[in-house]
Amino acid sequence: MKCVLIASRKLFESVNLGDVEKDLCELESLAHTLSFSVLDKTILNLKKINPSTFYGKGQITLISDQLSAMKCKYLIFNDDISPSQYKNIQKLLRKKIKIFDRTGLILEIFKRNAKTREAKLQVELASLQYMLPRLTGQWTHLERQMGGVGTRGGPGEKQIEIDRRLIGVRISKLKKDLSNIKKNRKTQSSNRKNAFRVSLVGYTNAGKSSLLNSLTLPNTTYVKDKLFATLDTTTKSIQIVKNKKVLITDTVGFIKNLPHNLVASFRSTFEEVNSSDLILTIVDSSQPRNVIDDHISTIKSTLNQMNIKVENNILIMNKLDLIKQDNSISYLRKKHTDAIFISAKNHIMIEKVKKAIYDKVCAGEKIHIVKIPFEKSFLVHEVYSKYNVVENISKDGFVELSVSTTTEEFEKIKKMARK
Repeated sequence: MKCVLIASRKLFESVNLGDVEKDLCELESLAHTLSFSVLDKTILNLKKINPSTFYGKGQITLISDQLSAMKCKYLIFNDDISPSQYKNIQKLLRKKIKIFDRTGLILEIFKRNAKTREAKLQVELASLQYMLPRLTGQWTHLERQMGGVGTRGGPGEKQIEIDRRLIGVRISKLKKDLSNIKKNRKTQSSNRKNAFRVSLVGYTNAGKSSLLNSLTLPNTTYVKDKLFATLDTTTKSIQIVKNKKVLITDTVGFIKNLPHNLVASFRSTFEEVNSSDLILTIVDSSQPRNVIDDHISTIKSTLNQMNIKVENNILIMNKLDLIKQDNSISYLRKKHTDAIFISAKNHIMIEKVKKAIYDKVCAGEKIHIVKIPFEKSFLVHEVYSKYNVVENISKDGFVELSVSTTTEEFEKIKKMARK
């Protein structure tokens, strides 16, 4: 499939040309994810936004001529086009051209990559909410999908009105189904309340799934070098501390200007992040410096948009193996002094990440002394199997164990010794 990409530089907002070029490169990556072949990329200067067509009508006419000359049937805008602007642009194009705006393109990627029932429902809900104001009468297949129940229009009801009603019914059904899934997740979450929970968040294709695999071997999480390869929340356990279960959850990747409908649809999925004890923010350190800053800013703003509080956070700079210049590493280390630099794919410095998680899990622990009489020496093995024993000293008539644990857990050990 061949396409042309269009971005706008809004002169009235004093937008930097470099920022627009960066956005256009990201749009190209999104297009490649859907297997588009990009024939041309164009930046249009806008002195103002045309309420009717967003861009100038003369600019649309030139684009139409370009598409005809290239025999190209797909046009992708980096801007979000309103339903009325979409229809007016379609009228100005001389041939039947399929138009995507940024939101529409991301929705198509999500549709293609959704695997679980929940992800599919979330994407369908966002897609229908996006589609509803853009109906132009071509959605007559909806009647067949709904089985004809309640789909027959009354006297004088137009097909487009029937379609709108059908979509409204489907949206209500999807919201109800997702609400039930949310209740089930809360039940699952309550069952994990005694576990230490870690969430991986980051820009799409930063390597979250690769890190999950590296931390929790064997590699069973789907990994692909493309945007939004995984949309499904995956949780795995990892053995770091003897007496504490640690669960690590991979989440949906972020992107700049993530569509509002998608943010709303996936909000319940990110409740897992909100209840986490620790968040690992994954960043692709092989990107240019300004892109890295942009990605970190997008992650922070998206979490803020979903009212997720980030109190306990570790910055993970991934793809260390892809950084080509030594001075880039030095710059990043100076700027992000607390970050951990790794290569999840090549298992470089993964033990350092595990140690950081260990330190957070054990943050509330201190050394406690427990004395176990020789006649109860069988308890020594039990303490060793469940807790982190720092020192073992045999004394007259008893074994003295120095155990690193919380006060709450220490009370359990004392009860064992007294029995």
